[in-house]
Amino acid sequence: MENFYFFLSKKIQNQKLISNSGKIRKVNGHIHSPYSFSAFSDIREPLSMAVAEGIAVLGINDFYTTDGYRGFAELALESKVFPLFNIEFMALQKEEQKAGVRINDPQNPGRTYISGKGLAYPVSFSESAKAKMEKLMLESNRQTYQMVDKLNLHLEGTSIDLRFSAEDLHRNHARNLFRERHIATALRNAVFEEFGTSETRKAALELIIGAEVPESILNDRAILENEIRNRLLKAGGPAYIPEDESAFLSLDEVLELIIDGGGIPCYPVLLDDAKGNLTDFEADFHVMAQRLKDKGIYMIELIPGRNDFHVLKDFVTLFDQQGFTITFGTEHNTPKLDPLTVTCRGGVPLDAHLMQINYRGACIIAAHQYLVSEGKEGFPTRNFPNPDRLNELARLGERIIDNFTNS
Repeated sequence: MENFYFFLSKKIQNQKLISNSGKIRKVNGHIHSPYSFSAFSDIREPLSMAVAEGIAVLGINDFYTTDGYRGFAELALESKVFPLFNIEFMALQKEEQKAGVRINDPQNPGRTYISGKGLAYPVSFSESAKAKMEKLMLESNRQTYQMVDKLNLHLEGTSIDLRFSAEDLHRNHARNLFRERHIATALRNAVFEEFGTSETRKAALELIIGAEVPESILNDRAILENEIRNRLLKAGGPAYIPEDESAFLSLDEVLELIIDGGGIPCYPVLLDDAKGNLTDFEADFHVMAQRLKDKGIYMIELIPGRNDFHVLKDFVTLFDQQGFTITFGTEHNTPKLDPLTVTCRGGVPLDAHLMQINYRGACIIAAHQYLVSEGKEGFPTRNFPNPDRLNELARLGERIIDNFTNS
């Protein structure tokens, strides 16, 4: 696929792009696919759901990999849903770690999730960037393989006659990236296959995880797998393997990796949890905004399903006024298959203002993707963008999305 946007390029050259009527379209800018871990059975499912829910723009956002881009792009063309090509990394800020400052991982000071938005498609990383990404994948998989070995040792100490091969689990449950969520899925499946009644399944799981399994979650796949993961595979669990911190990239390295691939560095905001708590880095919104600017991050994203509507609204309004580009998504990185339509905690819908901000962010990313494919400058990643440039990108992106979805 030489130029994914070829038919749009012809229209732009001939000044035949139709203009949107100003309608605010539905956007989900962040989903995981089966190429990392997700609720979806295959790459087609989220696009079919997007069509059914009237979502015009959908962003793939896998950890450490762009392997899903090609299939996603082909099905997006077929579905007439505009694709955003994104990626996600985890960086380590060692000074913040030493100081005990939590960024957007509430359990691990210094660890920082960072997305790259609007990467070049076809994928275009330098050889050195590819090597770094391959190393990240290998280290992540190595840790997961060790978890399987440790799980087997744990199972030997119970009366449950189950054992696993890391190679088989990787091959049967994952693509390239193999994570602890895949282990949790495999363990749940094995218990359900080995034991035929609710009583025996419950008893087996309780022996394995060392805790009571309420009847209410036994047949809720998403909650049960999350319980298995938390009890066995997270810190303090009998099959937990700590990540090798020497394998983490610094924040600066991750930002350069994203820019190398044609993308826009983007900070995923955690914001308030169910008890209203914020991380240290996010506790003061004004200070946070300045620190992000100082670090060269001018775009943010949120997963509103985690957040209270009013907290989200106040936060997004402030960051919009500060000139940040903002998008929303759902992640879908657990077994639970929720709708793709973005809502706040408790299913509270976005209001018109939040919908408009989300769509504007998607338009800016769409324009960036198109311009980069043409060898031109898109979103300014080295300096905080001025409003006029963002308005230009938003107008172009709106026309690109409208023509793509009506092609």
